[in-house]
Amino acid sequence: MRARIGGIGLWGPSLPGFSASRPVLTGVRPWLDEALPPPPALLAATERRRAGLVVRLALAAAAEAVAMAGLPAAQLRSVFASSDGDGAVIHGILAALATPEADVSPTQFHNSVHNAAAGYWAIGAGSAQPACCLGGHDASFAAGLLKAMAEVQAERVPVLLCAYDAPLPEPLGAKRHTAWELGAALVLLPDDGADGPWLEAAYHATPQPDTPPRLPALRDLARRNPAGRALRLLESLALRESDRSVLAMLGGHLALRLEAAG
Repeated sequence: MRARIGGIGLWGPSLPGFSASRPVLTGVRPWLDEALPPPPALLAATERRRAGLVVRLALAAAAEAVAMAGLPAAQLRSVFASSDGDGAVIHGILAALATPEADVSPTQFHNSVHNAAAGYWAIGAGSAQPACCLGGHDASFAAGLLKAMAEVQAERVPVLLCAYDAPLPEPLGAKRHTAWELGAALVLLPDDGADGPWLEAAYHATPQPDTPPRLPALRDLARRNPAGRALRLLESLALRESDRSVLAMLGGHLALRLEAAG
């Protein structure tokens, strides 16, 4: 499958957007382990009050990718991929259920579903387009990319892909450790003969490990946050270098070939 990359988004520790993070991704400036709260989401005040950190993280990355692509957000299909969803909300609900009253906040219940970020995106973007929300443990980015590429290939329409994950509170964090907050997004476009960058993807039913980022400082981020599996691809896009890489997935692997130029 082949798609053109029309927009890129990124938000994470010392990574305030893809464009602003080029010096880090290209090794010009060191990556620092510094938390960076995502900005307020593109939501009206009522929804903004309800949206938690994970939703704002996803929407920050998605909004940057769509703005770079120059396409109306309301007209884009979307795929949202997250391993853990909103762990803080799940923790809050479980803590409430452990009390004698067992009173669960309606807002927390509303935000606990795995498609919460996609729902807030649809509200903020004014979109009625199809949206898919999925999780695949450490392979969530790979699964989301495969789904988005398949939609571009089959439907011949642009698709927004957004992968995001954040740390879970204890004691959940002890069972499923995730470091930092990280969101990455791509707008994938069908083959229209325009200049690249281009991405090709093929699934193979043989296990292979992830190709790590080039920069040692980013490898820990890629290893400890499922959305960080996008960093090798984002590095190559920042460097404007063609690349071949692998994403481990479901007992097999997704083989990627990036053509940096048209």
